[in-house]
Amino acid sequence: MKDLAALEALTETLLVTDTGFAPVDGAEVLDLPSDADAEALTEALQTNATIRIDFPSFADGRGFTLARRLRQMGFAGHLRAKGHVLADQYAMARRSGFDDVEIDRALAARQPEDQWLARANWRDHDHRSRLRAA
Repeated sequence: MKDLAALEALTETLLVTDTGFAPVDGAEVLDLPSDADAEALTEALQTNATIRIDFPSFADGRGFTLARRLRQMGFAGHLRAKGHVLADQYAMARRSGFDDVEIDRALAARQPEDQWLARANWRDHDHRSRLRAA
């Protein structure tokens, strides 16, 4: 496990990846709200920037739909969820097309790295694999 205090000193937010917490990189970012319209999606397909989709609330699932739509439209670049995504939602974020999740330090303190890592094997822990095993 990485030292959370050391990561916190670098930035106000952290990235959650399949291998745990990481500092936020300096990538060029195109921010999209969770309620972005089709025109914004077309613009997003033209960029080489990381597309970061805002999650204003953990109960707002529009960002998952938006990520899936971008992938279906052919976006092969880097997708990042940002905001109120919970550890329990990490597998859904990955399955819908996100490469990582950006969270603030307060959420990282409430939901430590081990809670996120417990969902990092997102390919094996979905409803379809559980049905096949039954």
